[in-house]
Amino acid sequence: MALILSIETSSTVCSVALHKDQHLQSYAELQMEKSHSSHITVMVKQVLDNAKVAIEDISAVAVSGGPGSYTGLRIGSGTAKGFCFSLDLPLIAVDTLAAMAQQVISATPNPQQFLFCPMVDARRDEVYTCLVDENLNVVLPTEPRILTSAAFAEELEKQAVIFFGSGATKAQKILTDHPNAYYIDNVMPTAKAIGELAWNKWQNKEFEDVAYYEPFYLKEVHITKPSGK
Repeated sequence: MALILSIETSSTVCSVALHKDQHLQSYAELQMEKSHSSHITVMVKQVLDNAKVAIEDISAVAVSGGPGSYTGLRIGSGTAKGFCFSLDLPLIAVDTLAAMAQQVISATPNPQQFLFCPMVDARRDEVYTCLVDENLNVVLPTEPRILTSAAFAEELEKQAVIFFGSGATKAQKILTDHPNAYYIDNVMPTAKAIGELAWNKWQNKEFEDVAYYEPFYLKEVHITKPSGK
């Protein structure tokens, strides 16, 4: 039996979950921008208290590994690594896009009829995205992608595709209308899905090196000096 604490901070929604094996025990979510650093440890305590579990009883800590918000990923990984260092726990990193896809796949009747395309808004006409099948097998790898009217045209000719996430609304406006394209715009990464996928990694002992782990930022952050006179 494993108690896995999962942390998701890659988007504007901050969430924490506790799973006993693959079964959800407790969950907390906060939809407030720029609040992750000040609320994440409070939410962890809330989740553990609700489940009547002591932090010393945790078997592993799972974290949303990206892509996503640079600052959010830093906060999540730093918090997770802090728990792992202090309690000598294994660290599990879960791909953010895979966790988003898992949410939609589990809610889709006959998912084998579709391909699944999670999209994280990366500003302007760009998204962080990938394409997977109903078993999370990769069809198109994760990449930052500039959306054009012809994007995903080849895939849409072969099979129905569900586009979802914070970039889906933008995609619907840019992509050429196609009968095989379906859109869901209210899918955000959650610690619930992180914990579900973390259970599989726990069973296979797919752990990160706590000392050297870094989130999958996908793109480097460019910092410029202010142009003040």
